Amino acid sequence: MGEFTEKAKGLANEAAGNVKQAIGKATDDERLRAEGEMQERKGEAQNLKGKVQGALGDKV
Repeated sequence: MGEFTEKAKGLANEAAGNVKQAIGKATDDERLRAEGEMQERKGEAQNLKGKVQGALGDKV
């Protein structure tokens, strides 16, 4: 079950990060763009963690 939770959190963070990046680019807000990039990376890490949990049977 943890696998799916981590993947869902990861996808949500990736999506939110992408939106922040787009808004930051559109408004020329470098801080918001950078914040979005960091949130997207966090989501990618969560997604990877979910995949590892799936492979190891949620023991991570």
